[in-house]
Amino acid sequence: MGNTTNKHEFKAEIKQLLDILVHSLYTSREIFLRELISNASDALDKLRFESTKGTEFNEKDLPLEIKIALNETDATLTISDTGVGMTHDDIISNIGTIAKSGSMEFIKQLKDANQDTGSIIGKFGVGFYSVFMVAKEVVITTKSFLPGSKVIQWKSDGLGEYEIAELEEEGSRGTSITIHLKDDAKEFATKFRVESIIKKHSSFISFPIYLENEKVNTVTALWREPKSSVTKEQYTEFYKFLSYDSQEPADTIHVAIDAPIQFNSLLFIPKNSFDFFGFNKDNYGLDLYVRRVLIQHKNKDLLPEYLSFVRGVVDSEDIPLNISRETLQENVIFSKIASSVTSQVLSYLLKKAKDDATSYAEFWKEHGKVFKLGYGDYVNQEKFLHLLRFNSSLNDDGESLTSMEEYSAKMKENQKGIYYAFGPNRASILANPLLEVFKKKGIPVFFLVEPVDEFVLSSVRKYKDFEFHSVDNSDLAKLDELPDMPEHAPKLPPLPEDDEKIFATLLVKVKEVLGDNILEAKESKRLTDSAVCLVNEDDSISSTMQKFMRLSNKDLGAQKKIFEVNKNNLLVRNLIQIFKKDSNDEFLKNMIYQLFEVAQLTDGDLLDVHTLSGRLNKYFEESSNWYIK
Repeated sequence: MGNTTNKHEFKAEIKQLLDILVHSLYTSREIFLRELISNASDALDKLRFESTKGTEFNEKDLPLEIKIALNETDATLTISDTGVGMTHDDIISNIGTIAKSGSMEFIKQLKDANQDTGSIIGKFGVGFYSVFMVAKEVVITTKSFLPGSKVIQWKSDGLGEYEIAELEEEGSRGTSITIHLKDDAKEFATKFRVESIIKKHSSFISFPIYLENEKVNTVTALWREPKSSVTKEQYTEFYKFLSYDSQEPADTIHVAIDAPIQFNSLLFIPKNSFDFFGFNKDNYGLDLYVRRVLIQHKNKDLLPEYLSFVRGVVDSEDIPLNISRETLQENVIFSKIASSVTSQVLSYLLKKAKDDATSYAEFWKEHGKVFKLGYGDYVNQEKFLHLLRFNSSLNDDGESLTSMEEYSAKMKENQKGIYYAFGPNRASILANPLLEVFKKKGIPVFFLVEPVDEFVLSSVRKYKDFEFHSVDNSDLAKLDELPDMPEHAPKLPPLPEDDEKIFATLLVKVKEVLGDNILEAKESKRLTDSAVCLVNEDDSISSTMQKFMRLSNKDLGAQKKIFEVNKNNLLVRNLIQIFKKDSNDEFLKNMIYQLFEVAQLTDGDLLDVHTLSGRLNKYFEESSNWYIK
């Protein structure tokens, strides 16, 4: 008795779909193999489920596996599995018709959207049809796992008709798909090309995949394994496989979440930053898997950019397979997973900082610059602030770090804010005259040395109930309320009453000499050692921000400041005596300008150094003459 063959026509929507697939341009035709392997894996999963239920089925001794055979001469690729297989009715239902919901919407997206099919194929249950991007003919031979099932063959050239035949041969349980490749798709009959696709998309399928009788998926999906069963060596091997790093990771975060959403993640924090001089800053993201199938390599939305140093994978059971990149961010489940993954990383870092400060300091040295970009993450701002670290006046050297918690523990009683100073390095900041009042009062100060640092603190605004203030923009009245440190007694005796009046008149002279270069000249209550300093008005932009804005070509105009003079400085005391003798003394005028420009230089605001340099050289010449006379 011969085989019985029946011809059928595809439904109208499938004809449209096939026409679009065949005649449209696609950038990633390789996606068809991922889809067929995923279908084979699903068939094997279903059989395993039936087995656990105690269902009777054919050929129980057959191993659960996927095999791929190639024939370059004939330009064919055959993918076989030993899963549940299909009956005659199954093959009409699964292959002859498109998914029952969303079919027309899928076709509309394919027509209207100029995008890679890999981003939407499968979203509507049409993964199999992607095979016609590369096939001129497809032959499916299948036998259901149910006892007494016949071998069914389905054949189509994708042009609108398909044939179904019931074969007389015995055959084995499962499904075999033979693809006769188009002339421009013969690359998919070569071992190297197929192996690279499998390793890219399907390395972690839970069933063995054999290509030409050689197992291809040899790396275990460790994120699916219980943490208790995974060794440190296995984690290290997987990390190196994933990141191409030669070192072992500094930290491993292995998480399995069951509720309210189900996902597994395996994340690593590298020992060293991969971002060399900013050239590699866009090379980040986590690999997103759905049921062990790679959906997107280096997804940049699972973690915020400030955690971009993290490497790893996230695998979900609940995200639709092949969800489009456009709708991925809008997917509620994806958003919840991203939020949870971020929270897991931050919680891990908080525990690390608490339990091992030395190790956390090493992490901060490598990844702190990137982490500081988290100042805009308002949802996790509390955790972010707890993890921030800066050098400070509480430290004995420039390498040590201070946390917000440590700073607040050292705050003076009735201290109203948290203070910071910006400079190129610790030594430069310590020499800043504006720091003198903080030393005098024993108030700790954070030292900011990176350009982003002040943006961080000005953006987060406060820690607990304490607002952040720059030392050049702080409220002196609030500082005056705090007692002086015992070791900061005045070095000079009080100024005589008559000289106090002369000093007040000298300030008027200073304003007259400097004119519109300053807002006003006033007695300094913040300086203990230095002669003068320049101070911003209350609530004005800090000096650091002014510099950054100028670098960004923002025309701020001339930013006038208050010129403060310290009457308890020896040089100023001498100027008072000179002023008493001759209020129009030329040396006095030159010295006022000199002090003003030195203050500008210290502040980083001196635009013309030549005048200052010339005046200094003149003073050096005169003073050397005094020395040799």
